[in-house]
Amino acid sequence: MSADQDPAAAITFAGRVRPLLWRLAPVVVVLLLVALVLTSDWRQALSLETLVRHRTAIDAFIAEHRLAGLALFALLYIAVVALSVPGAVWLTLAGGFLFGPFVGTLVTVVSATFGAAIIFKIAQSAVGESLMRRAGPRAARIAEDIQADAFNYLLFLRLVPAFPFFLVNLAAALVAVPLPTFIAATMIGIIPATFAFSLAGAGLDSVIAAQVASFQACTAAGRTDCRVHFDPTHVLTPQLMAALVALGIIALIPVVVKRWRARRQAQRPPQ
Repeated sequence: MSADQDPAAAITFAGRVRPLLWRLAPVVVVLLLVALVLTSDWRQALSLETLVRHRTAIDAFIAEHRLAGLALFALLYIAVVALSVPGAVWLTLAGGFLFGPFVGTLVTVVSATFGAAIIFKIAQSAVGESLMRRAGPRAARIAEDIQADAFNYLLFLRLVPAFPFFLVNLAAALVAVPLPTFIAATMIGIIPATFAFSLAGAGLDSVIAAQVASFQACTAAGRTDCRVHFDPTHVLTPQLMAALVALGIIALIPVVVKRWRARRQAQRPPQ
């Protein structure tokens, strides 16, 4: 009897494939949702122009249903981060604009952390665990070194905005950072930049007021290319970037001290 006709072999094969399918199913769902979002008008909806167009209705809804507005904003932010699609910057600005800098920062930090944890667990269960099992000794040793100081490394990556948010999520999953460490470092590390963008969002009224006449004239003419000009990268001034990099370096100081002490200990002659 051939292996293809062996019932025991078929059962063994099915037993191996089924867990793999269960691990990959969430990844497939995420990829399908991302494809759906990117082929829709999602990016146009998540813009400052949309906020300006519907500002009266949004303000009225939040005034009457503030908790529901916060919940809807949080769910939208979680979806954007979990799917790793563009729009988080505009949502952060909108959070400060709609709820103020402090409440906007709080709901954004919690939502971003929750969304990051979702995609982190999906990536970790799909490929991270199996990749670590198959990694060679050198790769495993590097992963163990990172895991030993995972909080500080991840805090550095979160504090410095030069590192894409979604790539940090995936990298942490691949080296098997513990979930509590991932959540703590993410939540703490994104607070400074989030507050800066929320504070900028709270001051968008002046930006909108300066352009509202031309914007309203544009929309009244029936044009669809009307824009409120605001570059979110202007929030990341050289001074703010320097401050965030300095905080990131401070986060790495314990790692440097730990490695220095370990090296000195290894260089001491045995007693």
